[in-house]
Amino acid sequence: MTRIAVTPGFHLNVESSGAGEPLVLLHGFTGSARSWGPLIGTLAASRQVLAVDMVGHGCSYAPPDLQHYQMEQVTADIIAVLQSMGIRKADWLGYSMGGRTALSLAVAHPDAVGRLVLIGASPGLADPGERADRIAADDALADRIQSAGVPAFVDYWESIPLFASQARLPEAQRAAIRRGRLANSPLGLANSLRGMGTGVQPFVDAGRVTMPVLALAGELDRKFVAIGQEMTSQMACARFELMVGAGHAAHLERPGACAEAIERFFATPTPTPTGGPE
Repeated sequence: MTRIAVTPGFHLNVESSGAGEPLVLLHGFTGSARSWGPLIGTLAASRQVLAVDMVGHGCSYAPPDLQHYQMEQVTADIIAVLQSMGIRKADWLGYSMGGRTALSLAVAHPDAVGRLVLIGASPGLADPGERADRIAADDALADRIQSAGVPAFVDYWESIPLFASQARLPEAQRAAIRRGRLANSPLGLANSLRGMGTGVQPFVDAGRVTMPVLALAGELDRKFVAIGQEMTSQMACARFELMVGAGHAAHLERPGACAEAIERFFATPTPTPTGGPE
């Protein structure tokens, strides 16, 4: 565990493993640096893997105000942590909420990003009506977390259709995922929804993402398959790969297939940007 101060009283936790070129991992909502399953060990065999506890999650600070949960500040804080570790540029891997964050960071801080891998990620919502509806839903869910508590929320969260395919995971792995979710604070989870939820975060124009991108989505996660295909079609140097037999958390359900796809991507010579879609 390495807690790194960003500003007085505010810190982010980073778990480092392996050696070599840096790869930063950003987890999904309710996750942590330790929620990547066997994928992290595979990747750390050839690289320095820096798994970040996102604000409000894991061992990072969960401040009571929303400043550090707003996407612009979230990305700036993560960059500040890496710079304090002597890292100016890295490859990035983001899952779900972490994928939205990685996309936002790639646009706001392109010089800090070599290559970008996204799993079950989206650029946010462009339609104002959809944004308003999602903000209202996330605000209600945040209130529910703080009123009912994390255990009751996790019971609900694990029951939603998005995670149905995780029922096929080994019991010990499901128990470890649940323990990680339960370790989060109600304030941290609630403020994460209020500050950097899909509706409230600024929509990312995929056409502004210029570095090489690999987007992965599980074939059972049809919504994010469509999002990934549409998103990569707008990028200058991007490709989409389907993870057969997996749902939203493809890195947990098909870690070997994800690792192979990611390592192929990193081993491929960097393509020359075409200038993006017409």
